[in-house]
Amino acid sequence: MGPLFCKKMLGMIGYVTVGADDLARAKRFYSAFLPVLDYSLKEGPEGLSYALASEPGQQTALPDFYVKPTFDGRPASAGNGTMIAFDVRSQTQVHLLHAAALAAGGSDEGQPGFRDAYGPHFYVGYLRDPQGNKIALFSNDPNEPSRDDKRANKGG
Repeated sequence: MGPLFCKKMLGMIGYVTVGADDLARAKRFYSAFLPVLDYSLKEGPEGLSYALASEPGQQTALPDFYVKPTFDGRPASAGNGTMIAFDVRSQTQVHLLHAAALAAGGSDEGQPGFRDAYGPHFYVGYLRDPQGNKIALFSNDPNEPSRDDKRANKGG
């Protein structure tokens, strides 16, 4: 399945940047799952640039995702309460990409599964990149089993 192209709209997030002190570790981590989500990597002296593909003549698919050294030269740090969430194709893909990201140097912040605080189809796994940035990988597909389906099957 190819990338889902977003229609450019005012107010849409154009890019997200996270700081990294060790670009090699960051590349290993993010390259474990972003290419599966159709992001391609361009490396340069300014850092890592992951972008969604766009067909010739189409507007750029957003958002881009950048991993860069800090501009002020001080150590990079993760924001408290800040999280970047990537919408993936399925609950199975949440598991696969969560495991790949952990194997690539991430740390677990919450195993994949349903959360009572969110809708019945919201399936998510949480982790942190090597710099400490919180990442969520989620699926919210109404065609997949829901939290309520799982509970009903456990009881029967």
